[in-house]
Parts: sequence; C-alpha cells; structure tokens
Amino acid sequence: MKAFAIQGSFGLDALRPIELPDPKPGPGQVVVKMKAASLNFRDVLVTKGLYNPKFKLPLVPLSDGAGEVVDVGQGVTRVKPGDRVCPIFNQRWIDGALSPAKVRGALGGELPGVLSEQVLLGEDGVVAVPPHLTDEQAASLPCAAVTAWNALFVEGRLKAGDTVLVQGTGGVSIFALQFARLAGARVIVTSSSDEKLERARSLGAWETINYRTTPDWDAPVASLTRGEGVDHVVEVGGAGTLARSLRAVRIGGRVSLIGVLSGSAPELSLFPVVMKQVTAQGIFVGSRAMFEDMNRAIAANGLRPVIDRVFPFAEARQALDFMESGGHFGKIAIRF
Repeated sequence: MKAFAIQGSFGLDALRPIELPDPKPGPGQVVVKMKAASLNFRDVLVTKGLYNPKFKLPLVPLSDGAGEVVDVGQGVTRVKPGDRVCPIFNQRWIDGALSPAKVRGALGGELPGVLSEQVLLGEDGVVAVPPHLTDEQAASLPCAAVTAWNALFVEGRLKAGDTVLVQGTGGVSIFALQFARLAGARVIVTSSSDEKLERARSLGAWETINYRTTPDWDAPVASLTRGEGVDHVVEVGGAGTLARSLRAVRIGGRVSLIGVLSGSAPELSLFPVVMKQVTAQGIFVGSRAMFEDMNRAIAANGLRPVIDRVFPFAEARQALDFMESGGHFGKIAIRF
C-alpha cells in the first residue's frame, strides 16, 4: 500500500511517498481503508521536527482521518467491515482523566499516523462517523473538533447566553464558533482578514474584530461586553496573544490554552489571573467518550464542518505547505 512518511531527517522536504505492506489485524484490531485525512498545525510541527525531535523515523504523520473498516481481528465487537469510522486522536484515552500513559498514545507522533492507504488500529480507537457527513468532513473531527468541544463543554461548561472569544479562523476556532452557536452563546471572532471575518459572520459570529487594523483588540472586546469581558476565550495564539486574552476575559472567566501559533515563551504579568480569578486551562484534544458525545450533537443538529480546500493524496506535501501559510478558513483535507 502507498503511504507518506518523514524519512531520514525532519523537514517538509523529508516527507516522501513510501510503499508499506498491507496490515493484517490481530485480536482486537481493525484495518481501516482511509478515504480522507485532514491537517492540523501540529502536523507541520511534527514534520519539521519542532513538535518532538525525538520521534522515531521514518514516521507516517497526521492524526485525523476517516475511512471504512475492511477487516477485523478475532474478538472485535465494536465495529464490522463496511462501517465508516474515524480514528481517535489519542488511541489510549478512552474515558476519564488524562494520564501520562494516555498522553503517549497520539497518532502521527508516538504512533504511526493516517497518511496511509490503510491503517491498523485497536477496535477501541475508532468511533462511528455521523452519517450525514462526507469523508472529508468526517476526517476533520478527531483533533480540532474534539479540542473545541472539550474546551467549551467539558472543561468550559458553556451555557446559553455566554460570550465566547475565538482567535482566528482555523480549524479549532471555526469549530468553537459553530459549537458555541449551537449552545446559544454569542461569539466574537478575531482575524487579520476582513474577508474571513465576513465568512465568520455568515456562520453566526455576533461580532468580529480585525486584529491587524485593531491591534489592541482587547479594548473593543471590553466595549462589546459593557466592560465585563467575555466568559470564555479560545486561546490559540500563545505568547503573542495571551496577555490580551487575560485582559479580555471577565472576572471568574476561563481561558482555554490550545495553540502556540505566535510562540510559547510569554513574558506577561500574572496579576490578571490572580486579581480576576481567571481559570487558565490547557486543552489536549480529548477522550473517545468526548468524541462520541460530540458526534451525537453534530448528528442531531446536522452540523457540517467547514472544509476550505481538498488536496489529492499525491499532493500531501502541498497540503502541508498550505497549512503552514495560514491562508485557510476552517479545515484542509486530503482525499485518498
């Protein structure tokens, strides 16, 4: 079977096609024929060696995909051949709290990823696809969607009438916008592109702020919320945005720390955290149980993920280049 792997050394140029033997399932295992995959910024960092330079090479990257079960091993009862499934991001986090053992089970890193025509997984490591979704839409769910769901509903306990600030218009942020709207929350979206902000409004954004023309974007957030601040911030920027997020959140509010797009070594005052009793919560995707809860909500509401562009399998490197450029709105997919 065909796959792509990071070979020899890290770097985007090191991602090259490779031939691998077709997998055979053992007891409790399933073989999934991949139909589509999707990208996260993590995939760029992994490929370039910036996520964890100690990952063993060659490495098949990417954590997110969707496909069809084509073979099962002895004792498998959760799925059967013909089922449409997604792998879960962290193959060892089924339910409950995160632990050191569960952290080390992520696809496209500690474990081989999904940029391969077939993948071998444990039966516990897959979930059923919401039936109304295309393969590309389903492939966008495992990392970005579950992360947004965890931040808002599991850790964040979002309720109707809350105000949410989401940064940018990438995968996590757009899912957060869509999920928050389902719950009856108001959403403020920031971006450097007026065109992207207009698209965010079409998805239900309450207000939008161009952070390029309004670099002190925490000030209009305060005005929009009558000086109180927002209930939740979906923080994907990192060092370059965290200080403003802490100023934009209300007393007793929550900042969900998800991304490091602008760096990871902030020099900031912690007084706002203390004086405003802010909860700053790291979010590392989520469990299979969260994924299944999220899928029920997606199916019940007919929600469709936003796919910006679909690349053919042979153009996986070009897809990573596009992800690195930051020009996308929503998710980038690869069709097998």
